[in-house]
Amino acid sequence: QVQLVESGGGLVQPGGSLRLSCTASERTYGMGWFRQAPGKEREFVASIIWSNPYTYYGDPVKGRFTISRDNAKKSVYLEMNSLKPEDTAVYYCAARLGPSTNYYWGQGTQVTVSS
Repeated sequence: QVQLVESGGGLVQPGGSLRLSCTASERTYGMGWFRQAPGKEREFVASIIWSNPYTYYGDPVKGRFTISRDNAKKSVYLEMNSLKPEDTAVYYCAARLGPSTNYYWGQGTQVTVSS
């Protein structure tokens, strides 16, 4: 079992920034972020593959969010800029041990964008 520890959520004004962090208990194939707003399905945000690296972003966050990694710390970060109210959601860190394996999930961290 991969354990994921998330941090960095909170309340921010529209146009502001937050940085989310996620640290895995072991090396993984890839890590990323999903989010889920109330009443909505879980949505892909961003991911990074350790070995390449490849990065991927969901359309709503392209140009605003940046995913990065620290291999030594087995951590992934999500820099969120130009935040909008529609970015409000619980953000979940995710990791997988291979390209076609199931995800392990973190507990989630709340991000609220509001004036």
